[in-house]
Amino acid sequence: MDKIEKNFKYFLDKYGDIYEAYENFGQKVHNDGGPLDEKTRWLIKAAISAACKHHYSVRTHIRKALKCGCTRDEIEHALMLVAPTAGFPAFMEALMCLREELDDNAL
Repeated sequence: MDKIEKNFKYFLDKYGDIYEAYENFGQKVHNDGGPLDEKTRWLIKAAISAACKHHYSVRTHIRKALKCGCTRDEIEHALMLVAPTAGFPAFMEALMCLREELDDNAL
């Protein structure tokens, strides 16, 4: 279990009812908020997290994007779109997260 999962478990154990309400809201927006398909929604969430420099969220959204069938190239493209709008450093940090998540030997 990595530190993201450990921290999440701590929060769940202590504030499960609050998380349940938050999760219900998030699921409603994610699933019923509009016409975007599942892959597109996760790519957008990864890019938003990258733009906000929320590194743990970037990792979480990358994992969820991969689980729903997004390819590395699709995720990388979504993250690259961050560079001209939120800055090249934000993109590069998110790219490092992606490469670490995929255990890229080049790091």
